[in-house]
Amino acid sequence: ERVEAQYGAETRLLKIFSTFSAFAIFISCLGLFGLASFTTEQRTKEIGVRKVLGASVSNIILMLSNGFTRLVLVSFVIAAPIAWWAMNKWLQNFAYRQPLGLDAFLWAGLLALGITWLTVSYQSLKAALANPVEALRYE
Repeated sequence: ERVEAQYGAETRLLKIFSTFSAFAIFISCLGLFGLASFTTEQRTKEIGVRKVLGASVSNIILMLSNGFTRLVLVSFVIAAPIAWWAMNKWLQNFAYRQPLGLDAFLWAGLLALGITWLTVSYQSLKAALANPVEALRYE
């Protein structure tokens, strides 16, 4: 009961943060999906030419995913130190606390990359499997 009374506010805060984090991840995935769709549509002719010249499906998927991978890596490099600082400030209020390890941040970065690749892969695969004649027909 004492532990519940002492950490009840943190438990409620955890539920609120978890809910809003899931909502933010969902919204960012929708935006990422829209951006991937827009980018793929803009590069349709380029993809068609590359396919005619012999590019494989994996080459096209990698080409389309590289830009998004770089964006996620840059955002991780910016966000990780800020998150580490904020979590350290928050944990200073606890009598018993665990030290922050680097592994939690690395897992978060890998999860962000995985979500990015899953979100972008649908549009990339769709573009890579499309008929290049359709993309180049009106040129």
